[in-house]
Order: sequence, then structure tokens, then C-alpha cells
Amino acid sequence: MGELVGDKHSLRPSTPPRSVRFRYLPCIQTFVRLKAQNLLRIHHDQHGVISILTVFAILMLVILLGYVINVGRQVDSKIRMQNAADGAAYTGGLMLARAMNSLTFTNHLLCDVMALTAFMREARDLNSQQYVPRILDAWYKAGDMLSRAPLPKFRDLGRAIMAKVPLEQRLVDTYCTWANAASVPILPMLEEILAQEMIPQYQRAVVTVFPEIAQQAAMECARLNSSTSRREAVMLGVLWRTSITPVGGPDEGTNPTLPVVDPLTETEFLGRARSERHRYAHHYLREWNRESLRFFDHEAKMCQFASLWRSFTCGYLEKILEEEYPYSNLPHLIRPMTAQGSPDPYEPAYEPIFTDYLESVYTFVAVVYRPQIPEFAASVFQNPIDSDSLAYAAVRMFVPRQRLVWWQGPPGRDSGDTHFGGVPGDMIIVPDPSPPSSDAPIPWEVRREPGISEEWSLWNQRWTVQLVPANCVSLSQILQVAPPLLGNTGAPIRVPNLANLGTPELSHISPH
Repeated sequence: MGELVGDKHSLRPSTPPRSVRFRYLPCIQTFVRLKAQNLLRIHHDQHGVISILTVFAILMLVILLGYVINVGRQVDSKIRMQNAADGAAYTGGLMLARAMNSLTFTNHLLCDVMALTAFMREARDLNSQQYVPRILDAWYKAGDMLSRAPLPKFRDLGRAIMAKVPLEQRLVDTYCTWANAASVPILPMLEEILAQEMIPQYQRAVVTVFPEIAQQAAMECARLNSSTSRREAVMLGVLWRTSITPVGGPDEGTNPTLPVVDPLTETEFLGRARSERHRYAHHYLREWNRESLRFFDHEAKMCQFASLWRSFTCGYLEKILEEEYPYSNLPHLIRPMTAQGSPDPYEPAYEPIFTDYLESVYTFVAVVYRPQIPEFAASVFQNPIDSDSLAYAAVRMFVPRQRLVWWQGPPGRDSGDTHFGGVPGDMIIVPDPSPPSSDAPIPWEVRREPGISEEWSLWNQRWTVQLVPANCVSLSQILQVAPPLLGNTGAPIRVPNLANLGTPELSHISPH
């Protein structure tokens, strides 16, 4: 290599000879060439790439998992909120239909109480009994005369008349004894019901209280559909009228939810209320007399007791209706479209008018509100909607049409009786559900079930509800009005700002 030169304090190698330097040059070039080749092969080398790909794959899977979780939670929340809205609408509407049926039943009950009061007054006074002896005495004299007739046929008839006279007298006395005994506990109760106007007072309470009950039922249905196990906010359900006011709100006193009329507060309906009360009270009096005097109408006609009893009970009823309670104890009436009355809902000419009438009076919208559910990985996924989540559904109250049934009989023949459903003395005979026999001599046909009333009135106890498409004109305004919390505490509800969106545009966004 070289030798060390210098003193003892400075030793350094001597410069190698030129031949030695050139001898190591090929080694250096080879080393540089190898390193350059390694650098050029780096982009072809795959060692360690799987680690980098794994990092990116895990990151993408985490993002995808967050997306799936958020979408799943939103879909689940939407389904549960829509179920809550459907349930709230149906439950609230059902309470209102029950209110209508309660008013219908009490209307019939009021007329039935008046008819039964007249019946029991005659049972107490027994005016008809005092005329029976004279009528039967005349029959006995006629029978005595016929018993002395020369013809055997007339003699037999006379003896039969004379034998039947004491039997009919005994029948009248027994009937009057029973009726008088029944009037002792029953008549004072009936008189008190009419004197205190208990039935109209109950009807006014129904009109006042049932809308609030319907609102509470809708709210409770929404609350029960909330998922408490997921620590989510409780859903709030509100039942709205299409006039953009909540059912059971503060304006119930001036603009009630139920489409009914109290004749004492709206005197233009007094005449109609008295006329309908007169008709149904006499109907129930005829039913009472028909059932109780059935034997006299068929087996004991000589004494004329049935005719006398009917005459006196009818007189008592007229006194009750026209003298004692001419302008009190009046039934509630359904509110018509106009003062002249509402059109027939099943007439094609009135269908557009009646559709608008149904939407404005008999249609209700239930809206369920709840704060937005928190997002998973909120720093990555953000909900752009500032308002609370909501879902809605509509329900309609109506009187159903007659169902299609199998009918066997001459075409166009009905039973003649009209059933209003569930009213006193109105029992519907359920037909045999078995299929028609092919051996029947009279052919079977499909037709509307006979005797079922389709009348839209408070005399028909067949009111019901069904969910309908939410396409009322005021839907967008309802969704943008913050509802009252109705006693709940918490933050105010943030309603959406739909700008100029109307119901047609909403139907494309949420076709419910």
C-alpha cells in the first residue's frame, strides 16, 4: 500500500502508486452499476406492497361500514316513523269515529227514552184498561144473542164469544198488572233522565272531550312506536285537521273538530232536530208496542186493548215532545255542506263536490316528529338536513257502502228493514256464510247487502275510518307548522322549510 512517513507525532499513509489506484477502479464501477440497477428495479419490486394495500383497504372498509350503518339506521328510522304515523292517524281517526257512533247511539237512546217514558206513563195510569170491560160486555151481549139464533153455526159462534170474553178480560188485567209493576221502578228513572237533560249533556261532553282523546291517542301511539333501547328521542305524534289546526286545539269551542250541530246553540237547525226526534221517537214507540202487544194483535182482538194502548201511549209521547220538552232534549245533527243539506255522496253528479267536502271536514293528517338520529362517525358523515325528522299519514272518517254479498231471491227485492247498526232494538241477522247450493231452485246473484243504511247522518251507527293517500291541498302548510307539545317538555320542534313546494311536488318526494 505505501509506507508511513513523517515524524513520530504525524503519521500519514503515503500516496499509493498509480498502478494500485487503477487496480481498484473496476470494483468501484461494478458497485455503482449494481446500485443503479437496484434503483431501477425498485418500481418492479412488490415486496411490502400488501401492507400498504391493507392499510388503504381497511380505511375503505371502515368508510363503507360507516356508510352502511348510517343508511341502515336512516332506513330503519324511516320505517318505524312511518309505522308510527300510520298508527297515530288510524288510532286518532278511530277515536273520532267512535265519537260519531256515540252521538248516534245517544240520539237513538234519547228517542227511545222518550218513547219508553210514554209507554210507562200509560202503564202507570192504565187509561186503556177502563174501557175494556164495556167493550167486552158488548161482545158478551152479542154472543148471547147469537147463542139463541136458529142456525147451529151462529149458536156455536155465540157460545165461543161468551167463553172468550172472560179470558180476554183476564189477559188484559194480567198485562196491566205486569206493566204497572214495571213502571214503578223504571218510570222515575226515565223522568229524571229527561228532566235533567242527561243525554244532551253527555253528547256535548263527547263533542268537547273526544277530539282531545283522539289527540292523546295519536301521541301515545307514536310514543309506543319509539325505540327506547337505542337511546333515541321519543317520537311525538300530532293529529291535524286539514284547516291547519291541531285536533283538540284551543279553537274547539268555536270550530269543533266533529262535524256535528247542537240545535240549542245553532237555532236554525231546531226545526230539523224536532222533526227527526219526532220520527224516531214514534218509531221506537211502535216497536215497544209491537213487541209487548203481539198476543193482543193476534189472539185477543175482541177487547181492542192493543188499539186503546197505542192511542194513549201516542198521546203521552206527543205531550212529551210538544208540551214538556219542545226545545230541549234535542238530538245532535250532522253538519251539512249548506243549510239546505248535503248531497248524496254516491251520486256521480255530486262526487267532485263531496270529495272536497270529505277533504275539508272528514280527513285528518297525523304527523310524527323526532330529532335527527346521531350519525356514526359524524366527522366524516354529516346530515345536511337541519330540521327534525318527520313522517305523515292521512285518515278519513266515513260511512261505508253496502258490501257485495251473495243473494238468493227475486231480483230487486229487499227485506224492507233498514239497519243503522248497534242502536237500541236493532239486531242484524247475520246470513249463513256457507256457499250457495247449486241445487237451489232460485238462482243466486251478487248484489249489495240489503237493509244496511248508507245515510251520512247521526242516525247511522256505522261510522268508521281508513287510511287514505295524503294528498290534501294543505299538506305542505301542515308540515311547516310547529305543533304544540301538548304537555311534553323539551326543545321546540324544528320543522322543514319547504319553500314553494306544494302537495303535487311532495307526492313525488314521498308518495305516501
